[in-house]
Amino acid sequence: MQALQNICVRHVINRISWTVFCSTLALAPSIFFILCGFFLSLSSAAAADPDPFLTAKQLDQSLNRERTPIDTSQDEYSDLCDDETFLRRITLDLAGRQPTTEEISTFSQEDSKTKRALVIDRLLESPEWAETWARYFRDVILYRRTDERTLFMSGPLEKFFFVHLDGAARWDAIARAVITASGNPLEHGETAIVMGQMGETADIAAEISRIFLGIQIQCAQCHDHRTDRWKRSQFHEMAAFFPRIEIRPSPGNGINRFIVVSRDFDAGRGGKALDNPRRGHLEHEMPDLQDPSQPGTVMTPVFFLTGATVPKGTRDRERREAIAAAVIDPLHPWFVRSIVNRLWSELLGEGFYDPVDDMGPDRTSSAPQSLELLTSGLIASHYDLRWLFRTITLTETYQRASQSRGSTDHKGFAINCPQRLRADQLFNQILSTLGADESRYVRRQGNGNGAGQSMASPRAMFATVFGYDPSQPREDVAGTIPQALLLMNSPVMASAINGDRPFTAIGKILYEQPDDREAASMLYLRTLARHPTDRELNLCLDHVKEVGNRNEAFEDIFWSLLNSTEFIHRK
Repeated sequence: MQALQNICVRHVINRISWTVFCSTLALAPSIFFILCGFFLSLSSAAAADPDPFLTAKQLDQSLNRERTPIDTSQDEYSDLCDDETFLRRITLDLAGRQPTTEEISTFSQEDSKTKRALVIDRLLESPEWAETWARYFRDVILYRRTDERTLFMSGPLEKFFFVHLDGAARWDAIARAVITASGNPLEHGETAIVMGQMGETADIAAEISRIFLGIQIQCAQCHDHRTDRWKRSQFHEMAAFFPRIEIRPSPGNGINRFIVVSRDFDAGRGGKALDNPRRGHLEHEMPDLQDPSQPGTVMTPVFFLTGATVPKGTRDRERREAIAAAVIDPLHPWFVRSIVNRLWSELLGEGFYDPVDDMGPDRTSSAPQSLELLTSGLIASHYDLRWLFRTITLTETYQRASQSRGSTDHKGFAINCPQRLRADQLFNQILSTLGADESRYVRRQGNGNGAGQSMASPRAMFATVFGYDPSQPREDVAGTIPQALLLMNSPVMASAINGDRPFTAIGKILYEQPDDREAASMLYLRTLARHPTDRELNLCLDHVKEVGNRNEAFEDIFWSLLNSTEFIHRK
């Protein structure tokens, strides 16, 4: 609500400023410039982004008021986490990797009260943040693809998000580009929803609603929604914005043979193509459930949240521009609430709504006032995702010691929960821990001209084993036997965990550090980004004595750390 007030204030101030400008041109120059300066300062103040430090403090206070502790006799949150835990958490969350030993040492020695905020700022301005979250949004869109052929979109889609996030990082601009996308998919990664759903009208509408509004209106495709207010007609009115999208064959081979275009003519040609079941229809029809063989009801495009509409016969470009404007319109809250809820859940392990893509006016938020505080702040910041990340990570709520959902210490919503690392985060962590180069393991095949072409990315292969749907509730994400076998028996892991080779990470540590106590500590820093506890250190030293072979004993320790629960989780 405050954000909407700010928008109105800016509008009124701009109108008043223009009126004053026109009416004072004949006044004395001094009066003219005084008045102009006054109104310009008001306009600038109204347009300024909200202070993330202040918003973070207000958010902590709001969450403290709204939380519902499980154990009311212990009505205190956990303390802030220690510096090593915070640095690993924030580096994994924002940069998709563990902190280096040098970063850990520098951070631990710094005594500034603002050092956590400085690390947050540094990571948010780095290309690593853009790359990490480009991969996250890539998975959000492609994980629920309907055709495996569209996996070729992974690279272009990741590039699209990286460019936007590395730049202004405005969520409204990203949404508008995706909803109105067309062109060659290899050059326009924003076409990924269209390609991921192979041009199917209803599926495109459902995914846009799920991803950008957090509302699964597809549940009303065949009947009125069972638990929400949405009617079957409303789903098909939403789908009516997208029937004129077409995936056409284009000159080229393999993945180059597709192009996303608008088709506003030639409605009379018969038949349906495999890559676009709706081809041949310029308007969307709601099927007749009593007799599916009969023509359905031709639907007028109407946005189910606000009633925004365009007439039948409207061209594809105008339709999609209209629905894009309606989706991102700040006068309804769900576009902004959806991304706030999604990122809060990803950063803390539990959303205001769970699952993150099943929200809506008939669902109950865990902390509605706190959600609205972040929602209005994001609108006021012009949909700046960096502002949202900065604000969330500056809160004490984010920086507290984590508590498991199933623990008796877990006191309800607004606790940072441990969670499994996403596939890309874990892959980065393994590479840095082992000191491995990703490019060494890319298989290549000649193309007949002597040049090599990448055929299998180790990152992509790793994602097939460790990947999961980012929209899935965290408590539903579990480890699998193939994951355990890959970590335990991978040839790459086995060759890297060799203390006899001085060029491996562990070999270098053992060669440069003859003291077992220091070597164990360095191994912990490299794998878990923290120093070992006294008990852990003593267990390591006892194992070295028991085995009798230093290299072999430390290989055992390294292998155990790499396969530990802590290594594959962020706490």
